Amino acid sequence: MPRTYTNPEYAYRRAPELNSATVSRHPVVIVGAGPSGLTAAIDLARQGIRSVVLDDNNTVSVGSRAICFAKRTLEILDRLGLARPMLDKGVTWQLGKVFFRDRKVYEFNLLPEQGHGMPAFINLQQYYCEQYLVERAEQFPELIDLRWKHRVTGVDSRPEHSRLTVHTVDGDYQLDSDYLLVADGANSGIRRMLGLDCQGQVFQDRFLIADVVMQADFPTERWFWFDPPFHPGQSVLLHKQPDNVWRIDFQLGPDADPEEERREENIRPRIQAMLGADVRFELDWASVYTFCCRKMERFIHHRVVFLGDAAHQVSPFGARGANGGIQGVENLCWKLGRVLRRQAPETLLDSYDDERQPAAAENILNSTRSTDFITPKSRISRVFRDAVLELAEHYPFARALVNSGRLSRPCNYPDSPLNTPDTDNFTPTLGPGTPAADAPVLHDGRADWLLHYLGDSFTLLLDGATSAQQAAELASELSPLLSSWADLRLVLLGPSPPALRALPGAREVEDCDALVRTRYQLTPGSAYLLRPDQHVAARWRRPGRQQVDDALHRALGFDQHRHRAQPPEVHHA
Repeated sequence: MPRTYTNPEYAYRRAPELNSATVSRHPVVIVGAGPSGLTAAIDLARQGIRSVVLDDNNTVSVGSRAICFAKRTLEILDRLGLARPMLDKGVTWQLGKVFFRDRKVYEFNLLPEQGHGMPAFINLQQYYCEQYLVERAEQFPELIDLRWKHRVTGVDSRPEHSRLTVHTVDGDYQLDSDYLLVADGANSGIRRMLGLDCQGQVFQDRFLIADVVMQADFPTERWFWFDPPFHPGQSVLLHKQPDNVWRIDFQLGPDADPEEERREENIRPRIQAMLGADVRFELDWASVYTFCCRKMERFIHHRVVFLGDAAHQVSPFGARGANGGIQGVENLCWKLGRVLRRQAPETLLDSYDDERQPAAAENILNSTRSTDFITPKSRISRVFRDAVLELAEHYPFARALVNSGRLSRPCNYPDSPLNTPDTDNFTPTLGPGTPAADAPVLHDGRADWLLHYLGDSFTLLLDGATSAQQAAELASELSPLLSSWADLRLVLLGPSPPALRALPGAREVEDCDALVRTRYQLTPGSAYLLRPDQHVAARWRRPGRQQVDDALHRALGFDQHRHRAQPPEVHHA
């Protein structure tokens, strides 16, 4: 059963800066061609923003590494044109099972309701994800300058720009960037060069990751064992991946010798004991690791912005690393694009810290709690954990205490300065700062998903099933707004009267299963304002021109107290 994947190698190209004595300047330079860096380049390119991407390697990651991609991450990648190849290749799952010693104690369903375009999770090796990202980036040759084997050896961060020194086989060169995005991983060289660090907890427990190629009867589920007979006193995690590759994580304890544990002759007996003596398998890749739960105090320093693992690190339990990184990239890029196009003040970027610092802290908190439950550090902690697992088999209250890795969930921004506070009669569900909920819709008689009509720009989602008189009043309020804001679209939930359908740029969809109105608590004439990253900015039972205008300026980081006769002028980068 040989491995079917061969890591591609990408061509090195000589930098044009080596042919000139002039230091070139770019709107954005991104360091690191992993999931966060490439996602940022693609998101910016779709906004017409040019970037240079520098990576000291020339291939995708080795080994499976991040494998669980969550529903919200898939929704983001779908907006960027990347979800389809990942869904086609990935293994879809939503059911997890927890075992204690020799028996199952309970199971959980991560997406029990219907009516969502994306699954709860897919399993897909990180090297596939990175390959698809590279292929997508190559579709923007005029906007993404992807430079392999270009290693950053120096960075001078200034208030107005950054200057980088880059080493290649053809010599060193310098280039300037208006904004430097750092996505060079947990051991970030840029972070070290700037004398910055991360604060948090370093865990001493060691774990073994093994990618095993085999034909097996295990279902497509997440299985987690506490203290199993085949690996007593420790924990084991099993996931299915594409190509008949299975990911197995073995807890080893803090005293394990990493050099010894990564030897194949020591790995094989562990796997064989788990699978049974008659199961044949091939060891594809293995690694022994420890991990940290920590983050930078600030993610922005002058015009240097840290992304993904360079900004924050978590344990692998809960799939919060790559998912949190990609969600952070989405949060940044719509803001950076509008700052570079002069549609928003530079201070809008401060909200990246305002929103993603609590998100990172939430991920770290959940990751730390998972680790503490999985690897109890005292006799009392172990007694408590084992008692919870014993009770979980029979009592629902105990299942809420079991923590084998609370899986990644989309982060809300309820305290964001970009939110317009609720004043109308809505329940807290889908309040300002919450990511939009998907639901099935019809457009021109064709089945589709609501999220395909939200994002990239600001969107006013309006329940247009109103009376003709109310429609005329709404059209009178909204028409000047839609004409003046180039960055605002209107999506009508029909059937709508002609007065609304005639509004500039209006698109109408039908709530075919009544799930849009249910999930958004919509009534005729009520509306949501969605940000370009599909997060709720504001909502009203009856939107007025001034209300929407104020909410747009607030969501773009403008001073709410000064007079505004017109939206900000649009410039293109």
